[in-house]
Amino acid sequence: MIVLTNVQKKFGTKEVLRGINLTVHDGEVVAIIGPSGSGKTTFLRCINFLEQADTGELEIDGFRVSLRKPSRRDVLAVRRKTAMVFQQYNLFKNMTAQRNVELGLEAAQKRSSTDAAEIAKTMLERVGLGHRLDAYPAQLSGGQQQRVGIARAMALNPHIILFDEPTSALDPELVGEVLSTIKELAEQGQTMLIVSHEMSFVRKIADNVVFMDEGLIVEEGSSEVIFSRPQKERTIQFLKLVTDDWIYRI
Repeated sequence: MIVLTNVQKKFGTKEVLRGINLTVHDGEVVAIIGPSGSGKTTFLRCINFLEQADTGELEIDGFRVSLRKPSRRDVLAVRRKTAMVFQQYNLFKNMTAQRNVELGLEAAQKRSSTDAAEIAKTMLERVGLGHRLDAYPAQLSGGQQQRVGIARAMALNPHIILFDEPTSALDPELVGEVLSTIKELAEQGQTMLIVSHEMSFVRKIADNVVFMDEGLIVEEGSSEVIFSRPQKERTIQFLKLVTDDWIYRI
């Protein structure tokens, strides 16, 4: 289980996160939705210490750490339990798909080159890229590059995978292959926290949905409740704008 308590973050005088509390249970898929600038990505980055929160506490798999003043050991411990899939893939351009996956295993988990190679091959096969092990990022489509990023995250066997808008950099025709890969992970019971603007996908895959606006959680609940019976007027306004087939059910 992952528990986040009172996460706050400012950039200068702007309050980006204004006291976020969230619990993600093991095997659960939680999606965060909301307008641009609502603090979704910043929140995700604070969990993995890519941004340092001003206040807040994280508990993950029984391990508790301050988000404001973590020790180097705390940061490493959290990063061993989490994995991040980025908007822009973040692959090393001078390394093959297999090597991009191997590197994290060797650096973060001190795996032998033999073990890392075997795990990398297995994970790339799982995302449908077993035939592109030796391809460099420039030789792969955007969707394939993002699937390498997902394989890299899976290889670390994390407690939770954090997805930051995993399809936002893709051409529309490539979105489906990435979403299918994430759906398979969900069906296998992988705990995930997903920031996404793909509303139809969120509605199908998420156990719970969190709607954020102006640095706050406005509303959270099951996918069915948020998309069919939201309680907050701000949630209703947002869904009307971003969901073509949205119908509010009383």
